Parts: sequence; C-alpha cells; structure tokens
Amino acid sequence: MTTAYIGVPTARVDGPAKVTGEAKYAAEYHAETLAHGYVVTSAIARGHITRIDAAAALKVPGVLQVLTHENVPRLPPPDPSYAEEVGPRGTPYRPLQDGTIRFSAQPLALVVAEDFGVARHAASLVRITYDRADHVTELDSVRSQAFVPHQWEILPPVPQPRGDAIKALAAAPIKCEAEYRLPVEHHNPIELFGTTVVFEADGRLTVYDKTQGVQNVQGYLCSLLGYSKDRIRVLAPFVGGAFGLGLRPQYQVFLAALAAHVLQRSVRVTLTRQQMFGLGYRPETWQRVSLGAAPDGRLTAIIHQAVGITSQFEDYTEKTVQSTARLYQCDNVTVDYKLVRLDLCTPIDMRAPGTAIGQFALECAMDELAVKLHRDPVDLRLGNYAATDQAAGAPFSSKALHNCYRLGAERIHWSRRKPEPRSLRDGEMLIGLGMATGIYDALQVPASARCELTADGKLTVSSATADIGTGTYTVMTQVAAELMGVPIDDVTFRLGDSSLPQAPVEGDSFTAASVGSAVKAACENARGQLIALAQTIDESPLAGLRADDVMFANRQIRSRSDRSRAVSLREAMRAGNLEVLRADASASPTPQQNRYARFSHSAVFAEVRVDEDLGTIQVSRIVSAVAAGRILNPTTARSQILGGVVWGIGMALEEESVLDQTFGRFINHSFGEYHVPVNADIHGIDVIFVEEFDEIVNPLGAKGLGEIGVVGVASALANAVFNATGVRIRRLPITLDKVL
Repeated sequence: MTTAYIGVPTARVDGPAKVTGEAKYAAEYHAETLAHGYVVTSAIARGHITRIDAAAALKVPGVLQVLTHENVPRLPPPDPSYAEEVGPRGTPYRPLQDGTIRFSAQPLALVVAEDFGVARHAASLVRITYDRADHVTELDSVRSQAFVPHQWEILPPVPQPRGDAIKALAAAPIKCEAEYRLPVEHHNPIELFGTTVVFEADGRLTVYDKTQGVQNVQGYLCSLLGYSKDRIRVLAPFVGGAFGLGLRPQYQVFLAALAAHVLQRSVRVTLTRQQMFGLGYRPETWQRVSLGAAPDGRLTAIIHQAVGITSQFEDYTEKTVQSTARLYQCDNVTVDYKLVRLDLCTPIDMRAPGTAIGQFALECAMDELAVKLHRDPVDLRLGNYAATDQAAGAPFSSKALHNCYRLGAERIHWSRRKPEPRSLRDGEMLIGLGMATGIYDALQVPASARCELTADGKLTVSSATADIGTGTYTVMTQVAAELMGVPIDDVTFRLGDSSLPQAPVEGDSFTAASVGSAVKAACENARGQLIALAQTIDESPLAGLRADDVMFANRQIRSRSDRSRAVSLREAMRAGNLEVLRADASASPTPQQNRYARFSHSAVFAEVRVDEDLGTIQVSRIVSAVAAGRILNPTTARSQILGGVVWGIGMALEEESVLDQTFGRFINHSFGEYHVPVNADIHGIDVIFVEEFDEIVNPLGAKGLGEIGVVGVASALANAVFNATGVRIRRLPITLDKVL
C-alpha cells in the first residue's frame, strides 16, 4: 500500500456523486412549504419607473406576494465593516431599492408563489410603465471620454513607463501599429444561477447558493439585511460552472433572502438563461499596440493602449496591459488603460480576466512584426526573452517558458510551417500554423484550514473554499492524504460552507496554492502533535527524533533512516487518550515570496484548416505547453488546460454578445444564438506540462492552471488563420465573412 498521492494522476473524488445525481446544486435542495420566485426585469436601459401594476398578478391563485421597490423594506446604509472581496470601486447595485433604471434586464420585481409555474405566469401579468431616458451602450460613441481609473483599483497596478517609448518608436527602423477589438462575452455556465433559502424555525437563514465564495455571500447578505453572521449560513458544496460570474453575489441570492425575510418562509429563486445575459460579462475592449524593432528583431519600443467598458455606477477594471510591460525585453515601454461608462450592468471577471484580452492584442502584434521582419515567430520571441520581470525589475520565482517554446514547437512539427501565407495546402483546404505566448499570475492569498483525525484513522480536512469544477475536492484530498500518511479513501475534504475556516473566493487561479498551503500547514500542525504523542510512549521507537527525521506513510510515523522504528497513528492517539485530534492553521504569502515575480507561462501552437471557397475554419490541432510549477494532479490539471483551450477556441471563432444599440439590450441571449464550441468543433488538443521546480512561489510549489489554459489561444488561432489565408483579422470573433 502506498500513501504518496501528490503528483499522481487521480480520479475526481466527487465524480461518483456527480454522475449518480447524488450531488445537489443550489436549486435542488428541498424545504417544507418552499415558495418560488420569478424575476421581472426591465425592458429599457435607462430611465425611471412611473408605475408598477401588480394587481392582475396578485389575483392569480397561489401568488403570495409581488415584491417591488414600492413595498420592500428599505435597506440600511452599507455596512462599513463589510467589503465585497472582488467588488470594484463605486456604488454596488442594490435591487428593488428605488425606481431608477440603470441597465436593461435590471430586476424590477419578484413574483413569489406556491409553484414555479404559477410565479412565471403571474410575472407575465405585471405591467410596468417607464419614463425613458436616452442611453449610451456603444463604446465608440464615448471613447473620447475615456478616463483613467485610480491606480489602486487595478490589481496589479498599471506599470509606470520606462524609457521613452514614443521617441523610440519614432526612431525605430521597423514599426508595427494596429488596433484590435474584442466583443462582450457572457460566461454561460451550465448551471443557471439560483438560490434556495431555507427559513429555519428560529428565524435563521440557511442559504444554498451558486457561488464561488460562500463567506463573501454571507457577508453580503448580513450587510444588506442587518443579520449577524450566526444567523445566516451559506452553502455551495457543488457548483455547475461559474468561470468568474460567481465571484460576486448575484441579484437572485439577495432577492431570495429578502423574500424569505419578508414572508418568513423558505424561498427559491432561479434565473432563466435569458436573464443570465443580464448579469456580468467580459467587457468589450478597444486596444492599440505599437511595436518598434531593430532590423535584427530586437524590440526597441512597446506602446499598448486599452479602453474597456464599465457601468455608470461602478469602475470595473482589468489587468489588460500589465503583461505587456513585463513579458519581453525592451527598454522603452508605455502601457495605458482607460474606461468608458455605458448604460449596462457592471462587467465581471471572466476566465483570465484582462490578460486573455491583452495577450490577444500583444501576441497578434508580435506575429505581425515577425512578418515584417521576415522572422520566425518563435525566434522573434526567443530573441526578446526576458530573464527578469521587466515591469517590476524582479527575478522570476521560476520561468520555464523557453522549454515551452521548444517542446510545443516539436510536438506540432513547427518546422513544416511556411512563412508565406497560403503556401501549405491539402486539396481545397488552406493550412496555417500560428503560435502565441501565455502568461498569468501565480498568486497565493491568505487562507485557513482545519484537520481532524479520528481514532479509527479517518481524516477530515475542511476550508470554506469552493469547487467550481476545477478539482479542488480531489487535489486537497491528495495533499492531506499524503501529508498525513493515510489512504486517500479514508480522507474527506469539506468545502462550500461559510461556517468552515476562512477561505477566499475561488478565482484568479489562486485556490490550489492558497487553500492547499493552508491544508499543508494544518496537516503539519497535526503531524507535530502526533509526533509529540508518539514520543510519550514508553520506550518509544521515535524517541529523540525531530520532525524532519520522520515521515508519515501507510498510517504510521516512521524514522526516515530506519523504517523499523515506527509508531502507528492509532498508537499515537491512544497515547494521548484522544478520540479526535484537531489542528487549525492559516497560510499567507511571505516577504520572501513577494520579492519575486510569480507567474505561470505557456506557449500555444495552433493548426487550422480553412476552406478556400467557403471561409470556414476548422481547428485541427492545438498544442499547449504549460510551465506551472508542481502539478498536483496531472488528470485534473490536464482537464483544466483542455477546458481553457476550448474556451479560447470559442473566444477566437464564435463568442460574441450582440447589443441592439436602439434598446441597449443583448439580443442573442440563448444558446441558439450565442454560439459556443461543441464536440464537432474540437479535434486534437495536446497538453504538455513542462517540468518546473519552484520552491518560492508557495509551500506546495504549485501554480494556477484555470486561467493560463485560455491565455494565448485566441491569438495563436488568429495568427494561424493569417498564415493559412493571408487575411489579418484583428476583431474577434473570426467569422467566415471576415475571412472571405
């Protein structure tokens, strides 16, 4: 029997519950006398409600109440002690508190009934009249009004200029300047946003919510409803995808809790697919990249400007230009980031927020420069390889990007690429090869965990984190099982419960590093207690040994130098007369870590086949070579990269939320019209994990994978399409009309 699990391919421990239906999601929990709420949303983008007529709805048998701004309790002023974990600067929208319309599809009423069908029918009978106002939902119409957000709102801040990029660009023998556009995209997780609030007999609320942060939702509800934390418990043991949309509490959780509070009974509110398009989104972005280079390909100037969109009431920012300032060796760099206000709801983080957008522009520009220089795109990047973080002037904790380029190029047979577009064919199909670089922060943030070992050898480890499909359950189970030396089947990891030890929202690829480090610390605390107990045994085999002298394996504490010297975990606990041994711990970044630049890197290579007559594009192969430190579970890690690549294919070729500017409303708000990749779109995807040892980045040596998988995919595909057709497309998605 072995108890070594870290780095070993391991099937998801939550897999059986999901495939058998045992796993319950937010809108599947039962409660006695459960009522159902259906949301009525705004038909205009800006203005004021002049009248809400709910009389017809209230006459429908089974309707309990129609909640509007006219009859709900006024919320107390914002609680200064509560700060939403990922909320941008501004005034967060608070539903049903006034008659002002701020964006189309804004929730205006909640119809609550005994049955969902009744609530939905009654909602159609609510009549709302408006005093309309002119709205603005088009970026270009107000781009001249773009403003610079305060630096502290953007994390990390926009790097300061270095050198004189404008002067260096003017003097550069080779110049490449172009504009790039990316549309609004919506997250569209399979599980719709929903909340079941169970009204307990003592007036407490048990809230089952679709969220990436149960403690964040708990704080949000307490701050709005005036409850203490011991009166609201939030649970989300299973989440059917979120991709950043669940980082902030969405309006349905407040409406459900408000209805339960007002009616003093349990309430469920679930959004429709169409209503999901009224939530946050990846913001539309305009970018301009200017590169200057010497004839040998050495970069002499980089200028990257970006303008993103935000709402009228919050300043949502992204790290769109930060990577440009650090990725390549260049002495003269200026990056600039601005916002424009539109009459839309506030955007929200979407997989690889900002970086996926910024890298598209930068990496397409690098490809365009390679064409002008008649240089191989890989050679151009290697020629400008940065050994240190160019923005911070700090060394990297580790950087194996060089090997990503080499191994990725070998796997896709890059040497067969022809630099002249339209040179590689297969009958009527034009074949193109393109590549791009990926980079994403490898963060660790404060987190806590608890370890509980029972006398019968069962181990329970817990933290109030989430698992949105990334494999958190499994990876944390592996870490705990190996550190404590117990079989993985004897380990249970608990998450998604606001009553558990503190954890951040699950996002930005920091969960494995942050919560994993806390789990490691809790287990090490437990190990220390067990070693001390084992040494109290008369004539203990471990007498005189220090913590570094022993190992935990196969339910035993053993001497590293003499395996015959061992004490079982059961014996150690019996020595302390313990039925349960508990250990709590927290983990945070150290000053040493903060002296280094910590990033995951990748090199993405793509092959496309383009029909010369029809302009249709088939992604025949993608190779993603990723350097992300220690890979805790190759099985779930590969799935993370596969998912990111598929997301990148959608970003490049299909996804676009279309705004009807007349109404200020997204019009393709269904899977029939908002296109995402399906099985027929996906062909060969190769994932290479490049060996990378990093003892600085965090105690586990692991880097995030959720974001790095998508970064660089869209630009690699755009570059491949150019190589196939000679058509340079700078505005996503790349549709056949643009190719033709």
